[in-house]
Amino acid sequence: MKISSNFDSGNIKVIEATDPLNIQLEINKDHQSEFYQWFHFRLETTPYQLHQLNINNLDKSAYPDGWVDYQAVASYDRQTWFRVPSSYENGTLTFELEPECSSVYFAYFAPYSYDRHLDLLSWAQSQELCQLETLGQTLDGRDMSVLKIGQPSADKKVIWVTARQHPGETMAEWFVEGLLHKLLDDEDPHAAALLSKAVFYVVPNMNPDGSARGHLRTNAKGVNLNREWQTPSMENSPEVYLVLNKMREAGLDMHLDIHGDEAIPYNFVAGSEGIPSYDARLKGLEDSFKAALLTITPEFQDTHGYDKDEPGQANLTVGSSATAEEFKALTYTVEMPFKDNNDLPDPDYGWSDRRSYQFGQDTLAAIVNVVDNLR
Repeated sequence: MKISSNFDSGNIKVIEATDPLNIQLEINKDHQSEFYQWFHFRLETTPYQLHQLNINNLDKSAYPDGWVDYQAVASYDRQTWFRVPSSYENGTLTFELEPECSSVYFAYFAPYSYDRHLDLLSWAQSQELCQLETLGQTLDGRDMSVLKIGQPSADKKVIWVTARQHPGETMAEWFVEGLLHKLLDDEDPHAAALLSKAVFYVVPNMNPDGSARGHLRTNAKGVNLNREWQTPSMENSPEVYLVLNKMREAGLDMHLDIHGDEAIPYNFVAGSEGIPSYDARLKGLEDSFKAALLTITPEFQDTHGYDKDEPGQANLTVGSSATAEEFKALTYTVEMPFKDNNDLPDPDYGWSDRRSYQFGQDTLAAIVNVVDNLR
């Protein structure tokens, strides 16, 4: 029996792995950080034998409430990820599986590899309306990439989509993959309507270093990028620094920042009602966008989510709040669950990569409802 995590986004610490019914594990912290929650590892063993795996010390993890009613995911082929019955008690997540093959992967959510990220960029740039631009490099020397889709002009709106500031929130890049496949489909009516009125700038992965390192929340230096938007720097947060400069160069009329939430088992959005310049126009745009999304997909709801900021009390170090204030634009943080969507539960897969992909396509369709009024 062997457990390994020495691969893209791998993260686990083996405490004891001699008895299949008593495998004891822990999660490594993000580099130079106290955050930990993401795990991804491979078990090589004798098939058709029951295994019990325990991940310990989770009461001190980034979001202990995230383990309540959570089910781990597993895969034999790294393509289809299914839920494994799991329980959480006294800081330990326990799950059991009788593997059908000698090798099985486990993860916090369906991983989105750096290779798949590069494949997505390469596919997108091969489409007629898309251009790939490298803005600069991360601390580990990876490219910060943005996709420009459509032909800019003075009368066209500028719409930004950023994803995966928190690298363990892999559902965010699955969402973007779905959005891009729809936006670059030359037979899609929503895409045609939007690209006649807007140009899109899409950053599929804001944190490629943290993604490859198997981090939950931070970059290579242990910095939470979604608290860097007031004063980013090339020394601590080049990812935000480079993207924000490009936003200022290209303009911004709408910004969706795509995330995942560990604890709340619903899809929801967080708006900019707490920024100093919030007004009736922004509220009207927010309401119109949410109404469209509620009509398009039953995966979205507007009952459960974060508490709204009091007027003038928004945290302007957060990406969507910072861009809403600077550009006086419609911005949302879009959140998806790590667990399941309790409105439409799926006991076999929970909230999944495939549902994230579809939600990205549905969200793109909802933008049609607001694009005319973004300025």
